[in-house]
Amino acid sequence: MEPLIALEKRYCAENYAPLPVVLHSGAGVWVTDIHGRRYLDMMSAYSAVSFGHSHPRLVAALTTQAGTLAVTSRAYYTDQLGPFLQRLCEMTGMPRALPMNTGAEAVETALKAARKWAYQVRGVAPDRAEIIVCAGNFAGRTTAIIGFSSEPQYRAGFGPFAPGFVTVPFGDAAALEAAITPNTAAFLVEPVQGEAGIIVPPPGYLAQCRAICARHNVLLICDEVQTGLGRTGRLLACEHDGVRPDGLILGKALGGGLLPVSAFLAREDVMAVFTPGDHGSTFGGNPLACAVGFAALGLLREEDLAARAQRLGDMLMTKLRRLHHPAIREVRGKGLLIGMELDPALVSARDFCERLMQHGVLSKDTHGTVVRLAPPLVITDQEIDIAVAAFTAVLQEFDMAA
Repeated sequence: MEPLIALEKRYCAENYAPLPVVLHSGAGVWVTDIHGRRYLDMMSAYSAVSFGHSHPRLVAALTTQAGTLAVTSRAYYTDQLGPFLQRLCEMTGMPRALPMNTGAEAVETALKAARKWAYQVRGVAPDRAEIIVCAGNFAGRTTAIIGFSSEPQYRAGFGPFAPGFVTVPFGDAAALEAAITPNTAAFLVEPVQGEAGIIVPPPGYLAQCRAICARHNVLLICDEVQTGLGRTGRLLACEHDGVRPDGLILGKALGGGLLPVSAFLAREDVMAVFTPGDHGSTFGGNPLACAVGFAALGLLREEDLAARAQRLGDMLMTKLRRLHHPAIREVRGKGLLIGMELDPALVSARDFCERLMQHGVLSKDTHGTVVRLAPPLVITDQEIDIAVAAFTAVLQEFDMAA
């Protein structure tokens, strides 16, 4: 492995700190390194591989379309975009969608839509629109997005940043209402904060935000790039609170673990602000992406993967909570989006993940204190037990070293 790791370090900018494993292949919830050792993937590329690695049905959709027509740009109509967006809109209950590639691009699309809607519909004075965000948010790495991040490292050295963003505490509906002004266009929120450490807001929080936004004629935009498409035990995480947002951002799992596919969905009057030339993407909505997205959505519905995530997520959290170890501060999450917070005085989450890797389980820490667990939604009961056994073994190793 060492020569390949050295080669990547030689030629790639060091914007990641990967675990020291070199992966070669994957199938289902398992990945295999170049020496043939298998690992249980408990990260699924931050939820992008929700259907498992190399799902045969999705690979078939990809290869069939790749051999037919892959990319045309939106300069022309294709026979793939309409059916894909119809399925996406009908499943989510949103009337219109704008296809993009990455989650960050979809967030940028939402920001543009909210601002233009504020000027054209709400009557905000030109260049005065504000968007409220939450502390601890993570929506991507573009300069606009890191400009409203509350994480110092994400911002350091990349300014100046675009104005027009107001930050409030996550999970505090009263703070949201207090921050709204006549210039407020939208409230952008993750139903569960992922990068912050799998932070779950108080019950009813999103429903309160929905009511506040409606009362003040402010758009509620839910960033479900990571939480959407079954991950938390519902098709959309906002459904836990019975909420229908004005705007919805999807990505990651929408590409079936094969391609970057994302979309911004919104109500009619929000999408109506876009006219030809306002926004676009060379690859957004390409036939290849649409074919894979269409197949992924069908798979999600037919196999009822949201219900599976709910059942297996409850099982995994219950088993992890039963470990009762002093290094574990909390186990929290929804569905198969789970965070185990560790006491950094006893063990770092990075060290924990490296030990897990030695026991054949792959995960990744965040902020040095939380081990993230977001396995493919196709994981089985038996594979859950394999993961828990690895956690148990690692905790025992730390006990022996203490």
